[in-house]
Amino acid sequence: MNDKRDRSEPGEGIGPIVSSAHLVSERAAELSELEFGLTIANNAFQRWMVRCMAASGVPDLSPLDVLVLHSVNHRDRAKKFADICLVLNIEDTHVVTYALKKLEKLGLVRGEKKGKEKIFTTTSKGRQVCVRYREIREQCLVNSLSAIGSANTEIGDLAGLLRALSGLYDQAARAAASL
Repeated sequence: MNDKRDRSEPGEGIGPIVSSAHLVSERAAELSELEFGLTIANNAFQRWMVRCMAASGVPDLSPLDVLVLHSVNHRDRAKKFADICLVLNIEDTHVVTYALKKLEKLGLVRGEKKGKEKIFTTTSKGRQVCVRYREIREQCLVNSLSAIGSANTEIGDLAGLLRALSGLYDQAARAAASL
C-alpha cells in the first residue's frame, strides 16, 4: 500500500479514476479516487452482506439489518440501543429502530426493558445464523484474500486508515452543517 502507483500503466494521462470529475481538487485528486473507491467498495460490501445472509438462510434483509444483527451478536453481550447506533456510527436512529423491530419479528434478536432503556441480545436462532454467515464468509471471502495478494497486516493498516478518515469526514460534516 505504500508503493507509489505506476503511472505508466495503460490509461496513463487520463487522470484519476473518479465518479465526479467536477469534485477533483488539484490539491488532493487522490481524495476523489478514494471516495470513488469507497463508493464502489461500499456497494460491493453491501451486496455481499445481503447475499451471504440469504445463503445463511435469512433472505430479504437489508445491509443495515445485517450490520445490526452482527452488532447485537458481538461478544455475546446485551447491547443498549444507543451503543448499537454509536458503534455503527448511525445518526438516524429510526433506521436502527426499524432494523431491530424487523430482526425481532424474524426471531433473530430479543429486546427487553431494563429500567428506562431497552437492551438487545441475539436469540439462539440469531446466533446460529451468525455462525452460518461466518462459515460462508470463510469459504467465499477469506479464502479468496490470497488471490489478490493482500497480507492481513495491510488490511489491518487500511482498516485503521479508514477509521481515521471517518473521523475527518465526521468533523467535515459538522463544519458543513454550521455553514
